[in-house]
Amino acid sequence: MTNSVNVKKGGNAIASQETVKKQPTIKDFLKAYEPEFKKALPSVMTPERFTRIALTAVSQNRDLAKCTPASFAGALLNASQLGLEPNSPLGQAYLIPYYNSKNGVMECQFQVGYKGLIDLAHRSGELKSIEAHVVYENDEFEFEFGLEPKLKHIPTMAEDKGGITWVYAVYHLVNGGYGFEVMSKADINAHRNKFSKAKNSPAWSNSWEEMAKKTVVKKALKYAPLKSEFVKAVNSDESTMETKFDDDGMDLVQANYEVEETT
Repeated sequence: MTNSVNVKKGGNAIASQETVKKQPTIKDFLKAYEPEFKKALPSVMTPERFTRIALTAVSQNRDLAKCTPASFAGALLNASQLGLEPNSPLGQAYLIPYYNSKNGVMECQFQVGYKGLIDLAHRSGELKSIEAHVVYENDEFEFEFGLEPKLKHIPTMAEDKGGITWVYAVYHLVNGGYGFEVMSKADINAHRNKFSKAKNSPAWSNSWEEMAKKTVVKKALKYAPLKSEFVKAVNSDESTMETKFDDDGMDLVQANYEVEETT
C-alpha cells in the first residue's frame, strides 16, 4: 500500500511517498522459499506435501497463523527432517504457538509426541520392544533398582481404578539387554514444570498420560545404544527453531525466547 502526502515548503509543493509493505503470510513465506525447503526436506517429503501439512495445521489452529513465519517454518522443517507428521491424528509431533515475551511476538514451538518418540526409537534397529504404562492406585505394582532390578505391574480389574500414581517405561534390545524407568505422578509434574516451556499447552492439559509416557520413555532410553536420529529428536523436542537464509542456502538455528505462560 502506498500513501502520498503533499507538503508546502516555501510555496513549493513537495511530493512525498511512503510505501507500507504488506506483511508476508506463512503461505507467502513457504512459496517464496520453496526451492530452499526442497533442498532441506527428506526424500519422502515433497515440497507440495510440506506446504499442505503447514496449511492444514494453520487451519486447525488459527494461532499458528500469528506466529513468525521463520519460527513456524523452522518447527515444520524440524518435524519433516525427522520424518514426523505434525498436528495429525497419528500423534507423532505437534506445532504449538507461544508468546515470546522477550521479542513481543508469537512463535511456533516443535514438540515430539509420544508415538513419534517410539517410532524414532524403533528406527535405530537396536530396539526389540518398548512400552510405557500408567499405574493406578488399585493396581498391584512394585519395583526395585540395584544389582537385581525388578518390575511388576498387575492392573486392577475393578471398575474404580483410582487415581494415577506412577508412570513407567521398559525396553528390550535385540541383543538381550533391557532397562526401565519409573516416575511418580509428582515426579512427572515436577519435571514438566522445571524443563518444559509448554507446561500449560493443550498437549499437557488434554493429553497428560501421553506426555507423561513420553517423559519417562526419554529417561528410560537415555543410556540405550540408539542412533543419532533419536538423539536429535530428543534435543529438538520442545524447542523453537528459526529458518535462516543466506547465499549458502537454508539452515535451522535455535531461537532465543522467553515464554509467557497462560493459565
